[in-house]
Amino acid sequence: MSFLANRALMTLRSSAQKQPMNRFLRLNNVAYDRTPASFEQWRKAKLPRIQFALECALPPATTEPPRLHHAMRYAVLGTGKRLRPLLCHAAGEIFSVAPDALDHAATAVELIHAASLVHDDLPALDNDDLRRGRATVHVQYDEALAILVGDALFAQAFNVLSQTPAEAECLTRLVKELAGASGSIGLTGGEALDLAAVGGTLDVMQLQTLHQMKTGSLIRASVRMAALCAGSSHPLIPELDHYANAIGLALQIIDDIHDITLDSATLGKTAGKDARDGKATYVSVHGLPMSRQHATQLIEQAHDSLQTLPGNTTPLHGLADMIHRHLP
Repeated sequence: MSFLANRALMTLRSSAQKQPMNRFLRLNNVAYDRTPASFEQWRKAKLPRIQFALECALPPATTEPPRLHHAMRYAVLGTGKRLRPLLCHAAGEIFSVAPDALDHAATAVELIHAASLVHDDLPALDNDDLRRGRATVHVQYDEALAILVGDALFAQAFNVLSQTPAEAECLTRLVKELAGASGSIGLTGGEALDLAAVGGTLDVMQLQTLHQMKTGSLIRASVRMAALCAGSSHPLIPELDHYANAIGLALQIIDDIHDITLDSATLGKTAGKDARDGKATYVSVHGLPMSRQHATQLIEQAHDSLQTLPGNTTPLHGLADMIHRHLP
């Protein structure tokens, strides 16, 4: 039994008076319903499943030590686009992978992403007080606990991934993929490059490398792990990598544009901070008009990458369009 089904069963047994049976049945309905024709219907159908999986993956807030577990849930279960788990489920549509097989990978990649945000906000890194419109973890709790929250979420991600209902060879590949995307040649390495570049200058290729590691690595892992969940008969498809690289870079460019065009209330984090901190961004290197143009071109490239893929690519197209709609 998967962790999601097991935790759902535990919830049913311990909270019968709160009518969890309906919630559990809704989860199963989402799992086995065919993908709706509309992307927005598909997204709205997947989000409750993703949120429920995240809730199941985290220890209850009352578990010892309660303050740590409360802070972990605060960091993960707030508002968020859930782009990475949506990408995992969307890529799974290409191979007709059962959602049950994708739950663990989708949850694990989102836990890594949440952990990275907790650490990224710390005073030693970006030193931000706002995340998704509310206090960052080190502000809401304290800096020492925020460090532990990030550490615990990284560990919990691999705990969840290890429970994927798959053969041992597939599990090994999944762990290797997420570890590589999270480590020194991926997300963490990108953070190191970002820190080293503060107050300096980067050329176009250096900036692209930084963001392919810091932002793009988990985007790629999200779609790659879906392919791995499909089994050895479905090798990683280069077109999926091209798609992921394009939307990952577009996402970062749009984030850079938001930093100078939106206020903090709209942005959900401190606006204008990159410029004040002396960080190289696509806007500082290319200017605003060219950055907007480049983001649009990347979304077009993402769509083109999907043209030759088999299966249902509608959700992946929809996610690319969703990213583009955020371009101001």
